[in-house]
Amino acid sequence: MLEVIILAAGQGSRMQSSLPKVLHTLAGQPLVAHVLQTARALRAERIHVVVGHGAEAVEATVSAPDVQCHLQAEQLGTGHAVQQALGACDRVSTVLVLFGDVPLITNQALQDVVSAVDDGIAMLSATLNNPTGYGRVVRDDHGAFVGVVEEKDATPEQRSVQEVNTGVLAANAEQLSAWLNRLDNRNAQSEYYLPDVLGLALEDDMPVTVVCSDNDFDTQGVNTPQQLEQLERQHQLALAEQLMTGGVLVSDRSRLDIRGRLECGRDVRIDVNVVIEGNVSLGDGVSIGANCIVRDAQIGAGARILPFTHIEGAEVLSDAVVGPYARLRPGTVIGEQAKVGNFVEVKNARLGRAAKANHLAYLGDADIGSQSNVGAGTITCNYDGANKHRTTLGEGVFVGSNSTLVAPLVIESGGFVAAGSTVTDDVKANQLAVARGRQRNIDGWQRPEKPGDSD
Repeated sequence: MLEVIILAAGQGSRMQSSLPKVLHTLAGQPLVAHVLQTARALRAERIHVVVGHGAEAVEATVSAPDVQCHLQAEQLGTGHAVQQALGACDRVSTVLVLFGDVPLITNQALQDVVSAVDDGIAMLSATLNNPTGYGRVVRDDHGAFVGVVEEKDATPEQRSVQEVNTGVLAANAEQLSAWLNRLDNRNAQSEYYLPDVLGLALEDDMPVTVVCSDNDFDTQGVNTPQQLEQLERQHQLALAEQLMTGGVLVSDRSRLDIRGRLECGRDVRIDVNVVIEGNVSLGDGVSIGANCIVRDAQIGAGARILPFTHIEGAEVLSDAVVGPYARLRPGTVIGEQAKVGNFVEVKNARLGRAAKANHLAYLGDADIGSQSNVGAGTITCNYDGANKHRTTLGEGVFVGSNSTLVAPLVIESGGFVAAGSTVTDDVKANQLAVARGRQRNIDGWQRPEKPGDSD
């Protein structure tokens, strides 16, 4: 049985932030959420998260039926942190220790570590061009593992070693507990170091297996804003590479951010400075223009999203055109071949097939029938200060510019609203609604004079 312990108690003082380090985001998710996903992918029987600094916020983030949190009231080192959760593990379990600030370790590397446990202990190492900040893996002249020395305790010669300890290790729970009970804190930090259990295993003539990752990117941790930004950019480049390998035409891989899950059909085009958040699907032949934000949305085949458009919680059906500078809010459905143009905001509304709102409109809580046209400056007055009300337009309705539609309201198919009207009563099929004050032209009108214009 596999159980995972995730260490997430540290303050992360080098982040210079009041937010717990593991709650800083990578690709739109907290660092610790990435680690939880990995633990679940390994099919861990139980997941334990050790919390400390900002415990309430971290617990709220990781809360789930398969997660148990354990408080490390004092941060006395990684060995001490593991002890806080180990007592809740079954003594016959294989325990895998992960870190909440190392978000991108691959499943394959971790499976290799777990498989290497046998009757001893296994650890994951990596070779870094710049190993600063990491504990170094010490080997003898024959290449056999000797131990791990933390950087602050290392000699200059040891600091030149590029093979580092990622902190990840796996062992039988009962054996790991016995080694942890023998740890001491006689070191530069006066902490109980988890890697010291590796040396204790050697003392007990237990096998220590070192699995060396061939991907230094996936094993990188986050300790500073600079490291977080570097990891973000590397990760985004990797995601863009995956998209392009699948046939997506990305204008500039360095100017695409995916902060969630993106599915793409064939012949999809994504221009520069596009941000994808949440769960987004793009059908065949979809194009996303420059500087768009798309969050939790489904875009149908052949649809075009023009530059500077913001879409959230909406569905755009095939061959529709949205933008530029449009905003689709949650609950919106844009029908096939419909058009939502510049500076149009749509919220919790449905536009039928080939319906148009080409510019400067607000459509909230509305149903717009197929082939209907909504003129510039039109708004649906959907809120009375307490409740939301719907506006319903039938098929082929024409709403003239600068009109105000006061909900609840129904304009039946073929209805026509004259420009500048404030419509409060339902409009029957093929009726013309004119709801505006009569114009008066006053002869002899004297324009007001500014002070000092006359003697």
